[in-house]
Amino acid sequence: MHGANSSSLTPRYFILNGIPGLEAAHVWISLPFCFMYIIAVLGNCGLIYLISHEEALHRPMYYFLALLSLTDVSGCTSFVPNMLCIFWLNLKVIDFNACLVQMFFIHMLTGMESGVLMLMALDRYVAICYPLRYSTILNNTAITKVVLATFTRSVLIMIPFTFLIRRLPYCRGNLVHHKYCDQIMSVAKLSCGNTRINAIYGLIAAILIGGFDMFCISMSYTMIIRAVVNLSSADARHKAFSTCTSHICAIVITYVPAFFNYFTHRFGGRIIPHHVHIFIANLYLLLPPTLNPIVYGVKTKKIHEGVIKLFFRERDILSMK
Repeated sequence: MHGANSSSLTPRYFILNGIPGLEAAHVWISLPFCFMYIIAVLGNCGLIYLISHEEALHRPMYYFLALLSLTDVSGCTSFVPNMLCIFWLNLKVIDFNACLVQMFFIHMLTGMESGVLMLMALDRYVAICYPLRYSTILNNTAITKVVLATFTRSVLIMIPFTFLIRRLPYCRGNLVHHKYCDQIMSVAKLSCGNTRINAIYGLIAAILIGGFDMFCISMSYTMIIRAVVNLSSADARHKAFSTCTSHICAIVITYVPAFFNYFTHRFGGRIIPHHVHIFIANLYLLLPPTLNPIVYGVKTKKIHEGVIKLFFRERDILSMK
């Protein structure tokens, strides 16, 4: 096989073909993805900078938001630059091990994002249901522990993916009809081995991460709704719910494209054209990093105030110079 080690049927490299059938439009297709990536990087890095420099934002809610921004910008950076190189420079070759590394980081950071959204739901639960003990329960030590636990979970669950992919024999060529290395949609399809274990483990991983996180989010908001309904004044209820709107929007932005991507691939594999599957897969990974900073910037009053304060502070510093 071209580009493969004949003794082990393991390719030395893969060729990422971008979007099959739309090669002539690659440059034009790349523009919206490039624009979304620039917004994602600037928006999320801006949020991280703002939270780290504004003392009023040194609270658990904003620490988790900074972690979400870091996860988002890392996630889209794991594949977008490589995708733009395919579109603009026709650099389609990727080393086999580099493909496995990219696959690991895409899946690990996706799992990490789900975990951070779960932690943010728990943060809102503690803030609304136990307001007097909020700073005591979610102190810096507790935050560090839950963040490390979430990160460790994502890493440990995603590591076996790389070994399961690596063990497969590849005898159907090394041309990947995708813009990045993805286990289900692209790489595993080149194998002539038994991928049943991969599919079973993928389902287990989805339950351990997505299923567990959605259960915790659902339980948190069930408790929040019960607590808010029992508040005496309408103003207090509105104020309590308003602190959750940004997080609910982030949940919708993350999980709806994820479910849509899964169900279109699972049930529309032969009906929906392959290039549509690729577009959906890219939007599923790019929409949350692009929209989350906008949602939190629009919906969160303290971030509004922080941006204005930081802008005037920087302007005053420049005027003094």
